[in-house]
Amino acid sequence: MIYGNIDGVKNSILDKLEKACEIKVSKDCILSEELVDILVEVTQNLDREVSAAIDRKGMIISMAIGDSSTVELPIIDIREGRLSGVKIIHTHPNGNSRLSALDMSALIKLKLDCIVAIGVTAQKDNLRFNVGFCEIDKSILIEEEVGPISITQVIEYDILDKIKHTERLMKANEIIEDDTERAILVGIESEEDLVELTELARACNVETVDIVLQNRHKIDSALYIGSGKAEEIAVIRQALRANLVVFDDELSGSQVRNLEEVLGCKVIDRTTLILEIFARRARTREAKIQVELAQLKYRLPRLSGLGTMLSRTGAGIGTKGPGEKKLEIDKRRIRESVFDLNKELEKIRTTRSVQREKRSRESISKVSLVGYTNSGKSTLRNALCDVAALKSVTQKDKVFEADMLFATLDVTTRALILPDNRVAAVTDTVGFIRKLPHDLVEAFKSTLEEVVYADLLLHVVDASSDNAELQIEAVDGVLTELNAINKPTILVLNKIDVASQENIIKIKEKYKHLKTIEISAKNGTNLEELLVETCKELPYTLKKFEVLIPYTDQSMVAYLHRGSKVNSEEYSEEGTIMSVLGDDEVYNKCEKYIIQ
Repeated sequence: MIYGNIDGVKNSILDKLEKACEIKVSKDCILSEELVDILVEVTQNLDREVSAAIDRKGMIISMAIGDSSTVELPIIDIREGRLSGVKIIHTHPNGNSRLSALDMSALIKLKLDCIVAIGVTAQKDNLRFNVGFCEIDKSILIEEEVGPISITQVIEYDILDKIKHTERLMKANEIIEDDTERAILVGIESEEDLVELTELARACNVETVDIVLQNRHKIDSALYIGSGKAEEIAVIRQALRANLVVFDDELSGSQVRNLEEVLGCKVIDRTTLILEIFARRARTREAKIQVELAQLKYRLPRLSGLGTMLSRTGAGIGTKGPGEKKLEIDKRRIRESVFDLNKELEKIRTTRSVQREKRSRESISKVSLVGYTNSGKSTLRNALCDVAALKSVTQKDKVFEADMLFATLDVTTRALILPDNRVAAVTDTVGFIRKLPHDLVEAFKSTLEEVVYADLLLHVVDASSDNAELQIEAVDGVLTELNAINKPTILVLNKIDVASQENIIKIKEKYKHLKTIEISAKNGTNLEELLVETCKELPYTLKKFEVLIPYTDQSMVAYLHRGSKVNSEEYSEEGTIMSVLGDDEVYNKCEKYIIQ
C-alpha cells in the first residue's frame, strides 16, 4: 500500500514502489543502492518527495509520495528510554540534501534511528546525502546532522554502533525535550538595528546564538542576502544548533521558502517577530482583534500554491474546473475573517468616539503619552496617577510595566487633577518602533485615534539610549502617518537617573524648538514640574466667571453642576452665587446671570 498524495500518479509508478517495498536492507546499513535508485527515479518522474520507512530488521514498513516540499510519515510507536527503531529515507526534488526544519523536528519528536535526505538532481551520479541522528547533550535530546556525503559513505556508516551509544545514554539519563528556540539574527543595514532585533527576540523568549551582518547595497530577490552568505549561515546554524533564523526586514513568501530550503530551519522576518510579541502581550478583546487582523493581512499575500487559474469555479466557457483548491479556501476564509474583524473594530471605534464626545462635553483636556517602545510610558503613567489621580489609585488601576519591548499594548485612560485644578484624561498608547509594520499601524488605528484627538502629546524619550534621536524620528514618522505631527508636544526626557549628561544636552540641542523637560518616572523625579508644564502647554478653553442665579431658576444651578466645574457656591438674599469654570456653551446659557 502506497500512502500520501497518489492522485494522478501512473499505475506503473505505483507498481514500482509496491515492488520496492519487498526490498530488504541489511541490518547494519542505513539504506541500499537498489532502494535509492527507485526513490530517485520516481522523484525525477513526479518532481515530488518520496519516502521509505525501514525497521531494524531491514524491512520496508511504509512507502509514501508527497508534494514538492513535504511527504507523509508513517505512524510510529514512541517508546520510553529508547529510539523508535525506524529509519526514514526520503528525497528532496530541489537537489538540496540539507535536512529541513520539518525533517529535524520529525527526527526528535519521533525519536527516529536516523533520517536521510537525498538531494535529487538531473544527474543521477551527482547525488548527495545528509543524515540526521538523535544525540544526547546534558540530558537533552538534540539533533546531529552529517553531510553532505556520498552514497558509499552512507552505506559504510556504522548505524548499529550509533544506535547502541544513543540508547545507552538515554537509559542512563532522564531525557527531556529541548523546546527552546535558538536564533541567528541576520541584517544588511546596521548593527544598531540588529541590537534592537536582539531585544525583540528576547521579548519573545528566543535565545540569540549569533548575529550576521552583511554589507549589501541591493537586496537579492530570491534570498534577500547573497547565496554565498546563505550557505555560510547554514554552516553556522548547523554548528551552533540554531533552529531559527530571523531577518531584520520584511521578507516575501518566496524568499522565506527559498531561505528555508537553503538554511534547513524555520525562517521568519522582523514583522513576524513583532506580530508574535503583540499576540502574546494582547490582553483586552480590542487588542486581540487588532493583532489578529494585522496577522491575517500579513499572511494573505504569503499563501503559496497554484493560484486560481487551474481551478476556476464560475460559469461559461473555460471555467469548468476541479473546484476550489485548499489555497483558495484558505484565502477566502482569511478575507472573511478580515471583514468580520473590521466590523468589530468599527464598533469599538464608535464606542471610543462616544467616550471622547462625553469627555469633550465635560471639558476634560486630553493628554496622550506617545513614544518609542520601552521608553517608560507605562511607568510614567503609573507615576502620574500616584501623584495626581482624580481618585485613590488601586493596584487594579495600574498598568503592567517592565524593562522589555512592547510590555503593554492595551490602551488605558485615567483622569488626573492638574495643578490649576483642571481635569485631564491621560491616555497611555501602544509603543512605536522602527520599521513598524504598516498593517499593524492600520489595525491599531482605532487605538491610535486617541493621539489624533489629543490636546497635548507627551513624547516620552529614553534619554539613556544611544539611539534616542533615531527613536524620536521613528515616532515622528508614525505621528506623521496619523496626521498628528503638528499637535502641541512636550519632549519628556525619561531615565535621566541613568542617562549621560552629554546625551541629554545633544537631544535638547537638536530639538530646541520643542518644550523639553527631564524626568525619571521610576524615581519620581520632576513629575510635579511636568504637570505644571502640562498646564502651560494645554490649550485653556474654559472661562472663569461668577453668576448670581435667582431662587426661581434653580434648574440652572443643577445644569452648572453637571456641565462645568464649580469652584465655590454660597447663598445670598437674591439667589445662589457661584464661581464657575465652563466652556463657551455654558457661558452663553447663563450669560444673563453673570455678575463678574
